[in-house]
Amino acid sequence: MTFDPRLTPARPDLAADHLRDRVQADRYVSGKVFAVTAPQAPLRRAPSPDAPLETEALKGDRVTVYDTTDEGWAWGQLASDGYVGWLPTAALGDARIDVTHKVTALRTIAFPGPSIKLPPVEMLSLGCRLAVTMFAGSFAVTDEGHYLPSRHLASLDRFETDPVAVAERFLGIPYLWGGKTSLGLDCSGLVQVAFTACGIPCPRDSDMQQTMLGDGVDFPGHGLARGDLLFWPGHVALACDADTIIHANAFHMAVAIEPVAEALPRIKAAGSDLTCVKRLNRAV
Repeated sequence: MTFDPRLTPARPDLAADHLRDRVQADRYVSGKVFAVTAPQAPLRRAPSPDAPLETEALKGDRVTVYDTTDEGWAWGQLASDGYVGWLPTAALGDARIDVTHKVTALRTIAFPGPSIKLPPVEMLSLGCRLAVTMFAGSFAVTDEGHYLPSRHLASLDRFETDPVAVAERFLGIPYLWGGKTSLGLDCSGLVQVAFTACGIPCPRDSDMQQTMLGDGVDFPGHGLARGDLLFWPGHVALACDADTIIHANAFHMAVAIEPVAEALPRIKAAGSDLTCVKRLNRAV
């Protein structure tokens, strides 16, 4: 049986214990759950700072760690989307504290006290999750003693209603392979962040998204509707309306909105034909 290595915590020398009867490995471990305590943490293909960036974990994410190195790397699987890879152990901490709120602003600032004049202690991106212990005036106070603008947070059960509107907030943000924050993100990262903000489970990579999200649309026969997903080999975009799309792309090196009539021939000329258009079975 073949498993996707991006989603399977298994190597020839080591595998997760729950895979004992499914994959062959020299040894099996149960793993330990940690929380991502840094604002964001790179998940890399290998335990090295110059290894390719596969994706990013955000503050509050949970990760099951199966292996660590003396050089400060942890190999594990993210709970949010199942992605497997190497993260810096310095970015991980105690997972026993339950998160209560999430960042809903594109980016917000945490202060060491109840004043915006204090030097910031960290900057957090949309989707980061925090344990808020109390509210003090216009601030939310976290278990770390950090003060954040309460208007930049929401309870975990509150969701956006339009993935395209979320994606449009990233307009102009730089393209970054493997990224998923307002500092930089790639095409599938933009889709994942936008859909997750709306409470729609979404895998990480574009091929996974093409397989798991929505139903096929007869295009150009039925045209595009807001929220439709357009797929090319290794690329994905969101339809803003019948005539325009938004996507993080290496041509603009940014999140950009462009006419479908221009994007399709441009991408085809670069060697990629549109694979399919998918539509979710819900109003977006």
